[in-house]
Amino acid sequence: MKQIAALIIGFGLAASPVAAQDQNGEVDEGFSLMEEGARMLMRGLMAEMEPAMEDLRGSLDELAPMLQDFAAEIGPAFTEMLSQVDDFSNYSAPEFLPNGDIIIRRKPDAPLWTPENDNGEIEL
Repeated sequence: MKQIAALIIGFGLAASPVAAQDQNGEVDEGFSLMEEGARMLMRGLMAEMEPAMEDLRGSLDELAPMLQDFAAEIGPAFTEMLSQVDDFSNYSAPEFLPNGDIIIRRKPDAPLWTPENDNGEIEL
């Protein structure tokens, strides 16, 4: 949190106008010092964040194969489900029954819809 506050103060100081000074060189020197301070602050923040970013990258590398397997397994089932539903805004929030069933009711004002593969049979 201290780093964030320091970052905000540093950017605020870098963006705020410098007080009027007699010589133009002093103004330029003030801006260059502020720029260098902001650079140093950013380098420090990046150095502190680098280990956490490396850990995150390693975790994501480990999870990538599992996520690919999950997508390969769930993809066909998700496509099947989407063929049974027209627009999710036409449905109410899911209701969880005490026996563990989940019911997703169609809103009463939703337009009529028939599934693409309507052959008169209902799969239970």
